[in-house]
Amino acid sequence: MAKHPSNTDLADRLTKRRARMMPALAAIFLIQQFSYFSQIPGERLVDHVRIGAWMVMSAVLLAFLTSGGAWIRSAAVRALMNDEVTQANRASAMQFGFVLALGGAIALYPFIDQLELNARQVIHLIVSLGLAAAMLRFGMLERRALG
Repeated sequence: MAKHPSNTDLADRLTKRRARMMPALAAIFLIQQFSYFSQIPGERLVDHVRIGAWMVMSAVLLAFLTSGGAWIRSAAVRALMNDEVTQANRASAMQFGFVLALGGAIALYPFIDQLELNARQVIHLIVSLGLAAAMLRFGMLERRALG
């Protein structure tokens, strides 16, 4: 019979995978935002599906970022993956994302009329900026911590 890895070994492997995956997910997310803003928004069904997909993806990525993921793993593995260093890295990443989102909103404010953005597009930009920034920061901090 094959030997099952211990919870510690599994948590270590999953933590390393999460540290590699987070910046890649942030990059994919940002690329998708470029494609979103390259198309003129409309009221077609496909436009509503596109907006709904962005909302769902943003919510899932936020849940993954705030919880650390590994939802299908045991509570013991999740606890090992959520050690004090990871909690500090997550807090720093969330703070960074929040500051960038606010900074982005402040920077956009004087140019809203010139950019001809509607409220949905402004919200989309601010949320995407903050979420991607937090994900990139968390991934970088976790990779540094893992050495």
